[in-house]
Amino acid sequence: MPAGYIIAEVDVKNPKEYEAYRAQVPATVKQYGGEFIVRGGTVEGLEGAPPKGRIVIIKFPSFAQAKAWHDSAEYAGPKALRQQHSEGRLVVVEGA
Repeated sequence: MPAGYIIAEVDVKNPKEYEAYRAQVPATVKQYGGEFIVRGGTVEGLEGAPPKGRIVIIKFPSFAQAKAWHDSAEYAGPKALRQQHSEGRLVVVEGA
């Protein structure tokens, strides 16, 4: 079964409050079998519009598991924090 990846582009608007989100997320990711592949770091656009803010990539055992994490009760609280203190895009992609 191919892995599932959550790919996020996040423009943090309130860094101090966003830290609460960052502290809560790893436990929820681990609970759903996920692991961070990329979590912030240097970003440079090579083609097209430059990325806004942070890039995060999380690998899950499957596409369904990635969606289950995103929609889970465990992630609901942290997700609300992220949405309140940042703007961005999240997609789920099936791996090769």
